[in-house]
Amino acid sequence: MSYPEARYHGSTGEVLATWRPADQGPDLGIGAAVAVRYLATGATTGGRFGLYRWDSGPHSGGAAPHFHRTMSESFFVVSGRVELYDGQHWIDAGPGDFVHVPEGGVHGFRNDSDEPASMLILFAPGAPREGYFEAIAERVAGRAYSDEEWTALCERHDNYFVP
Repeated sequence: MSYPEARYHGSTGEVLATWRPADQGPDLGIGAAVAVRYLATGATTGGRFGLYRWDSGPHSGGAAPHFHRTMSESFFVVSGRVELYDGQHWIDAGPGDFVHVPEGGVHGFRNDSDEPASMLILFAPGAPREGYFEAIAERVAGRAYSDEEWTALCERHDNYFVP
């Protein structure tokens, strides 16, 4: 494997970094139990990746088994306990545990523990996941989607659930 083609061709470098302080509040609440921080969206990274912090309360559930066709998804547990599905088994993951799921890999996550949990979720390349997360928040808040509407929304956001 080699390095990709250069994207920057200057000789001195530039001041381009962005900073998000730790005390900046969440960008989205999903019900009362989940807070999502949009750390680096696909739009802000030029489509290279998307990075989100998912803070979940005790017994807040999560994502049922599904797969993506266009992007990989990775999980890094920051605190608490999260169950991560690897396509065959639910793994009891704790702080420092990491799971990478390539395109097409069945996966899921949930917090069924008695404690809050936090994890980083990385998508590569950086698809616009914010719209999908916001639709989940609307659904939790009571918006009714028909089965056809929800299926179409999931397909638009590259989310394919499996039994």
